[in-house]
Amino acid sequence: MQYFVVMIDYGRRGREAVVDPEITRREVVSRVASGEYRNVSFIHEIAEDSVEDVTEAILTEAALPDIPPEDLDLEASRLDHIRDLRKHERT
Repeated sequence: MQYFVVMIDYGRRGREAVVDPEITRREVVSRVASGEYRNVSFIHEIAEDSVEDVTEAILTEAALPDIPPEDLDLEASRLDHIRDLRKHERT
Protein backbone atom coordinates (compact mmCIF):
# COMPACT_ATOMS: atom_id res chain seq x y z
CA MET A 1 0.00 0.00 0.00
CA GLN A 2 1.20 3.52 -0.82
CA TYR A 3 -0.15 6.78 0.58
CA PHE A 4 0.89 10.34 1.42
CA VAL A 5 0.96 12.21 4.71
CA VAL A 6 0.65 15.99 4.32
CA MET A 7 1.42 17.93 7.52
CA ILE A 8 -0.19 21.37 7.52
CA ASP A 9 0.93 23.96 10.07
CA TYR A 10 -1.77 26.34 11.34
CA GLY A 11 0.60 28.27 13.57
CA ARG A 12 -0.81 28.83 17.05
CA ARG A 13 -3.84 26.70 16.23
CA GLY A 14 -1.65 23.63 15.81
CA ARG A 15 -0.96 21.17 13.03
CA GLU A 16 -3.03 18.74 11.02
CA ALA A 17 -1.90 15.60 9.23
CA VAL A 18 -3.94 14.80 6.14
CA VAL A 19 -3.79 11.06 5.50
CA ASP A 20 -5.99 9.48 2.84
CA PRO A 21 -4.95 6.26 1.09
CA GLU A 22 -7.18 7.21 -1.85
CA ILE A 23 -5.20 10.35 -2.73
CA THR A 24 -2.56 9.92 -5.44
CA ARG A 25 0.64 11.89 -5.90
CA ARG A 26 -1.01 13.80 -8.76
CA GLU A 27 -3.87 14.78 -6.45
CA VAL A 28 -1.46 15.98 -3.74
CA VAL A 29 0.39 18.12 -6.32
CA SER A 30 -2.94 19.47 -7.55
CA ARG A 31 -4.08 20.40 -4.04
CA VAL A 32 -0.80 22.15 -3.27
CA ALA A 33 -0.92 24.06 -6.57
CA SER A 34 -4.53 25.14 -6.02
CA GLY A 35 -3.79 26.42 -2.53
CA GLU A 36 -5.98 23.87 -0.79
CA TYR A 37 -2.88 22.70 1.11
CA ARG A 38 -1.15 25.81 2.46
CA ASN A 39 1.66 26.15 4.98
CA VAL A 40 2.85 22.61 4.34
CA SER A 41 5.41 21.48 6.92
CA PHE A 42 6.26 18.25 5.16
CA ILE A 43 4.92 15.61 2.81
CA HIS A 44 5.88 12.00 3.36
CA GLU A 45 5.30 9.16 0.96
CA ILE A 46 4.63 5.88 2.75
CA ALA A 47 5.22 2.79 0.62
CA GLU A 48 5.33 -0.71 2.08
CA ASP A 49 7.84 -0.46 4.96
CA SER A 50 9.57 2.78 3.98
CA VAL A 51 9.00 6.50 4.48
CA GLU A 52 10.37 9.07 2.08
CA ASP A 53 10.28 12.85 2.48
CA VAL A 54 8.96 14.14 -0.87
CA THR A 55 8.22 17.69 0.25
CA GLU A 56 10.65 19.50 -2.06
CA ALA A 57 9.78 17.37 -5.09
CA ILE A 58 6.03 17.94 -4.73
CA LEU A 59 6.38 21.66 -3.97
CA THR A 60 8.57 21.99 -7.06
CA GLU A 61 6.03 20.14 -9.21
CA ALA A 62 3.22 22.32 -7.87
CA ALA A 63 5.05 25.62 -8.42
CA LEU A 64 3.75 27.91 -11.10
CA PRO A 65 6.05 28.26 -14.11
CA ASP A 66 8.52 31.11 -13.88
CA ILE A 67 8.12 33.43 -16.88
CA PRO A 68 11.32 35.30 -17.66
CA PRO A 69 10.85 39.07 -18.05
CA GLU A 70 12.11 39.03 -21.67
CA ASP A 71 9.11 36.87 -22.62
CA LEU A 72 6.64 39.52 -21.45
CA ASP A 73 5.30 41.93 -24.04
CA LEU A 74 5.24 45.12 -22.01
CA GLU A 75 4.36 47.33 -24.97
CA ALA A 76 1.24 45.28 -25.71
CA SER A 77 0.25 45.44 -22.04
CA ARG A 78 0.65 49.24 -22.04
CA LEU A 79 -1.45 49.61 -25.20
CA ASP A 80 -4.14 47.32 -23.77
CA HIS A 81 -4.25 49.47 -20.64
CA ILE A 82 -4.56 52.69 -22.67
CA ARG A 83 -7.36 51.13 -24.77
CA ASP A 84 -9.21 50.09 -21.61
CA LEU A 85 -8.91 53.60 -20.17
CA ARG A 86 -10.33 55.11 -23.37
CA LYS A 87 -13.16 52.60 -23.41
CA HIS A 88 -14.23 53.62 -19.91
CA GLU A 89 -13.82 57.37 -20.39
CA ARG A 90 -16.84 59.45 -19.71
CA THR A 91 -17.87 61.53 -22.69
